[in-house]
Amino acid sequence: MTDISEIGTRQVVDLSIGSGQRIGPELIAEVERACARVEDLPDATVVLRLTGEQPGGADAELSIHTVNKWERALRRLERLDAVAIAVAEGLCAGPALEALLAADYRIAAPDLRLRFVQSTGEPWPGMAVHRVANQVGVARARGLVLFGTQLSATEAAGLGLVDEVTSDLDDAVARRTAATRELAGSELAIRRRLLMEASAVSFEDALGTHLAACDRTLRRMKGTRPA
Repeated sequence: MTDISEIGTRQVVDLSIGSGQRIGPELIAEVERACARVEDLPDATVVLRLTGEQPGGADAELSIHTVNKWERALRRLERLDAVAIAVAEGLCAGPALEALLAADYRIAAPDLRLRFVQSTGEPWPGMAVHRVANQVGVARARGLVLFGTQLSATEAAGLGLVDEVTSDLDDAVARRTAATRELAGSELAIRRRLLMEASAVSFEDALGTHLAACDRTLRRMKGTRPA
């Protein structure tokens, strides 16, 4: 479910995703709708409310075409010109876990459990595998991806998969939203892209892009428009 609220002076687009939701047209439409709303709102923040439901596993009627649409919707969410804050509690698996890995900042309740395995007993080989390997490294991701090792909130924080563990989720969201009021628009998207490409691009190939980003920042600091 998608909703729009306000925290302080900032507009917030709330998107709720449950671990037990099926990947299908309805869920994909919800993500796409939230992205469209953010794109229409200047300086908005996205808050992903990830709830702990028992994952249902892979749907026998799920097609690879639908999986492709789901992955593209998550990619759109991941590349928005807005900060995406994830709030996760209880069991986080399935589509909720995939959304968590696409967020910029992740807040966990003390009872959080991250689980990569489906109810069928095997981890889902979607782009979550790619994200977690890039975020924590192949060695640390091995047990999660190959054997579906479950992580507690503390363990997830230790790996850097969540940024904060707290029992006051609303306060944490408010604080983080206030702290990110300057992080929006194309400048945020540029820095996020530089981070995502860092592990796959050589220093020499990345230098030009980083210099262009620095030039944009310097021009903005001097009050001139980037070329």
